[in-house]
Amino acid sequence: MLSKIIGQTQVDTFSRWMEDAERYVIVTHISPDGDAIGSSLGLWHFLTGRGKEVHIITPNAFPDFFKWMSGSKDILNYERQRDFADHLIRIADVICCLDFNVISRIGDMAQAVSKSKAKKILIDHHLYPGDFTDVVISHPKIASTCELVFRLICHLGAFDEMSKEGAECIYTGMMTDTGCFAFNSNSPEIYFIISELLSKGIDKDAIYRKVFYTYSESRLRLLGHVLTTMKTYPAARTALITLTKEEQSRFNYIKGDSEGFVNIPQQIKHTVLVGFLREDTERPQIRVSLRSVGKFPCNQMAAEFFNGGGHLNASGGELVGYTMEQAIARFEEAVEAYRPILESYGE
Repeated sequence: MLSKIIGQTQVDTFSRWMEDAERYVIVTHISPDGDAIGSSLGLWHFLTGRGKEVHIITPNAFPDFFKWMSGSKDILNYERQRDFADHLIRIADVICCLDFNVISRIGDMAQAVSKSKAKKILIDHHLYPGDFTDVVISHPKIASTCELVFRLICHLGAFDEMSKEGAECIYTGMMTDTGCFAFNSNSPEIYFIISELLSKGIDKDAIYRKVFYTYSESRLRLLGHVLTTMKTYPAARTALITLTKEEQSRFNYIKGDSEGFVNIPQQIKHTVLVGFLREDTERPQIRVSLRSVGKFPCNQMAAEFFNGGGHLNASGGELVGYTMEQAIARFEEAVEAYRPILESYGE
């Protein structure tokens, strides 16, 4: 049995909206990951199954290895279809904001969403939710937004309506946002949810292969290069990998090729913190990914040094206008500030 995490008031309000609202738009954050796409498609399957008109709009493209999911071909890219997307946002009855906490995380879409007269609901698991929706379902202790979508459907008494395709999408987001259940995944209820998803006929082994065994040769050679240039800080139990625009071009980088890179240096014995700095090919900024083990607060580090946030062991941020050399210096500054905590893991 699932504990009642989502408030009954939020569930009842969304249920009332579904009685009358016909046009829905689902939006998620810039550079959508597995949880963003999985939760959006999971909710899309549920709402379309009820006969609603539903459109998913992402701020930009998402990785190819998520495009096997049912419904993904219908997702609109705001960068490429702005006029049509703005029209859909404008006429929507309900806008569902998934997997982001503040409206700036949807980039150029923010203005259109803010101006829309649609009712708005936030479903998210990041800290510090903004005040830009009518209903807020925000639970940072939950491992993924996909889990919250699953819980919402169940609290609506609609688990029987969940299709196999919708279950596949929800499982994909849960799997990817926990590093294949390697972090933020100690709750027994996560595994109860997985068992319920399996009852829908999903093949979790096949899902794993579709996400992680579809890379190009160039991606593997890029990984080898990144590990060759990796920096380590043994006294601080830290590792850092970097990726410039020039390196991405040299290895024929496509969106998603560096997915999972940040997790690999964690295999080094005694490593507590890993940083990954990637130069954005579309914007003048450095994307920052952090991973940690134990109780090291990489979300706190992300907020303090990288204009970001996230979860205790998996966080991110960005450095706008920085060169890679400056970003590395900033990372080393952060490590120095947290050195006493990092070194304490050896005591």
